[in-house]
Amino acid sequence: MKRQARGGGPTAVGAFSAKTVEEKADSALEQAQSPQLRRRLEQADLGAVPETRRALRELLRHWGRPGRSEIAELLTSELVTNALVHTDHDAVVTATVGPRALRVEVRDFVARRPRMRVPKADDGTHGRGLVLVQSLADAWGVRAHGVGKAVWFELDAGTA
Repeated sequence: MKRQARGGGPTAVGAFSAKTVEEKADSALEQAQSPQLRRRLEQADLGAVPETRRALRELLRHWGRPGRSEIAELLTSELVTNALVHTDHDAVVTATVGPRALRVEVRDFVARRPRMRVPKADDGTHGRGLVLVQSLADAWGVRAHGVGKAVWFELDAGTA
């Protein structure tokens, strides 16, 4: 179930998929019955990044084919770091393990949308987060969320 559609209107960035009403209902039911990690992250608390990675690693201990959980950890830490570094507010991370895929969403309370940057060779480790998400996630995007936004990605389990 690889989605490669790119684009969208003013409320979508990255990949997205159109779902029927039945698919949305099925998805909501799956999420309600699925293992989940949900954490509130304090403003500018970069110590929350490795803590979130450890909690996600535990949640994904038996999930997906080899290497998928490591990709999920990397992408989650990128989104969490972005939310904590580029806003002056708390954030909420939610990871939901479904039967076929993992969905991670990082919500912050700033409406300003993230910008995709082309990383510069002399810029250390800055500017690569969304490039990694775009490159490694099966689907990703940004959606307005009341006060603020949610940046999300999905990874298929990749099981044979």
